[in-house]
Amino acid sequence: MDFQLKQKILLFISLFLGIIIFVIFGKIIGWEEIKDSFSVFNIYQAFVILGLSFLIAFIGNWRWKEILKDSGENVSFWSLLKMYLGGYAVMYLFPVLVWGGEGFRIYRLSREQNVSIKKSFSSVFIERVLEWTANIIVIFLGLAFFIYNVYLPPKELIIIFGASLIIFVSFISYFYIKALGKKSIIKQVCRIFLRKEVSEQNHFISIEKEVFDYFDIKNKFFYKGIAISFLRSFIMQLRAWILIFFLGSITGFFPSLSILGFTYLSSMIPIPTALGSHEAIQYFAFSSLGISISMVTAFTMIIRAAEVIISSIGIIFLIKTGFNFLGRKIINENGQ
Repeated sequence: MDFQLKQKILLFISLFLGIIIFVIFGKIIGWEEIKDSFSVFNIYQAFVILGLSFLIAFIGNWRWKEILKDSGENVSFWSLLKMYLGGYAVMYLFPVLVWGGEGFRIYRLSREQNVSIKKSFSSVFIERVLEWTANIIVIFLGLAFFIYNVYLPPKELIIIFGASLIIFVSFISYFYIKALGKKSIIKQVCRIFLRKEVSEQNHFISIEKEVFDYFDIKNKFFYKGIAISFLRSFIMQLRAWILIFFLGSITGFFPSLSILGFTYLSSMIPIPTALGSHEAIQYFAFSSLGISISMVTAFTMIIRAAEVIISSIGIIFLIKTGFNFLGRKIINENGQ
């Protein structure tokens, strides 16, 4: 079985699993009650949520631009935004395509903006690490609120989401330990799995060095990247808090941090648009805050709709890139 077929099967299985969870959840809550939760949400509020969603995307793109700028590459915000949205669309709609969105961004940045592969790869990798550094901290803050309220989800969900969290935390922790100690990850991986030594002249070693230099605690640009990442998280928290208010409930801004933390947690499960997984995990966040659980599906579907709209714009750039690539290939073949 080839790799592409395996990817398609995984995509189908993850989507099918998400649909099953979503349908079961809807039946438990009651479709009529879910419909009533939507009734208080109007078109003006929808534009507010959509506007905040675009702002979140703009901040993420700004972070990437600043990383490139700090490395000496000055690429325009709008040129980067097309690549960022295209990459985001792949990550959000097709999460089983591991590093598919990042690969798209690296390809377009190096191809269209004449940025070296080294800087393209390192900038995207740095951007993702900064993203998940902020996400994991928010997740732990949200979980801390749960522990404070002595409210724990069922064992099955703890196993599923806990395993995903452990994997991500382990990766981020391992990365920071190596980066701060300036000890090569690539050399260690090659030594353990390939039984080979890698020279300092290796292209991947030079990329790794550039990444490690960015995460040096003496590097002021690192703190700027972290600050932008937390700004993005703050706007996401604001969006969640405002949406809960729009749906007819009032809760504290900081206590509702568990909702954002659980949003991040659900995205760790590779299901397209976090269908089903987002509803399942938010059920416990809403319950702990004393918010009607009938609002859970309305909340997740409104957030999902805003993200899908943004992803749809990214898909347009993906398709355009595909046509450009095909056109260049045809021209090259005719030239031969």
